[in-house]
Amino acid sequence: MTLNAHLVVTRPGFGLDIELEVASGQVVALLGPNGAGKTTALRALAGLTGLSAGRIVLDGRELHTLPAERRPIGMVFQDYLLFPHLSALENVAFGPRCHGVPRAEARRTAAAWLERVGLAAYASARPRRLSGGQAQRVALARALAVGPRLLLMDEPLAALDAHTRLEVRSQLRRHLADFAGATVLVTHDPLDAMVLADRLVVVENGTVVQHGTPAEVARRPRTDYVARLVGLNLYRGTASGRRVTVGEVVLSVAEQQDGPVFVAFPPSAVALYRTRPDGSPRNLWQATIEGVERHGDNVRIHLEGPITASADVTPAAVADLDLTPGLSVWASVKATETHAYPS
Repeated sequence: MTLNAHLVVTRPGFGLDIELEVASGQVVALLGPNGAGKTTALRALAGLTGLSAGRIVLDGRELHTLPAERRPIGMVFQDYLLFPHLSALENVAFGPRCHGVPRAEARRTAAAWLERVGLAAYASARPRRLSGGQAQRVALARALAVGPRLLLMDEPLAALDAHTRLEVRSQLRRHLADFAGATVLVTHDPLDAMVLADRLVVVENGTVVQHGTPAEVARRPRTDYVARLVGLNLYRGTASGRRVTVGEVVLSVAEQQDGPVFVAFPPSAVALYRTRPDGSPRNLWQATIEGVERHGDNVRIHLEGPITASADVTPAAVADLDLTPGLSVWASVKATETHAYPS
């Protein structure tokens, strides 16, 4: 592993205690709700926040004893923090100059990086003349121009509008694929994490609650936060064969399990009825509509009952069934779309 870190930061009312391993050429995304400790972890890696205990080892070298300016790290901040009085070229050259590189060589390095990120024509432009996407690319070039072994990125796309974000996310993925060092990315956006990262580390209340590839985390969430992040209904229950008891409800599931399990299914798998459907459908319960909101091209219905759930239905279904808050409905989900896995 290029990076092997145990980050312990203790403050009044908050404690961070997580372990991170990132290989060369790998991008690891830190995900978590506000206040989980993601930015604290990033600042600890950069040397901007001191460790209460633990270690930071990069390429076999201990970094936690070094000041921030001596760590082989590049950092891209959420607001980019470009120097407003310097041109794009001078902003990128600033890092190499701080590492003792002669002015002419630093400017050549900066020019080469601006070329790589597609901004050679903006070398003389100051930050106020740059769009958000251009400023993000200048900040990335500045971070990489020092030849870091570890790249840290704090919400690098958060300041961009939706259209620019789509374009810059694609460009950023290509640049990260070419970076030989380790990258740690902090983001609130699950799409940023799924597209850019090789592995996800989910942090809640200062500890790691789940980690794995994006596909693994999306397929088997282990906390309510992760379930909401990937758009699944999630429950804890007790399995016996292909049946799982969740509170007062017994659910039929696709997998055979025994003992404590998680049960998950997507809101799109939930069907709603005004009256109890004919026959004996499995996974059927009565619920009350708590809320109705637009969700992409569909409508998300929030249900209260023996189990709380979200259901995604079409606008036409909302009109046909007259789905409004306070209405009592029947909800069901197919066993083939209800998945159980060990808790």
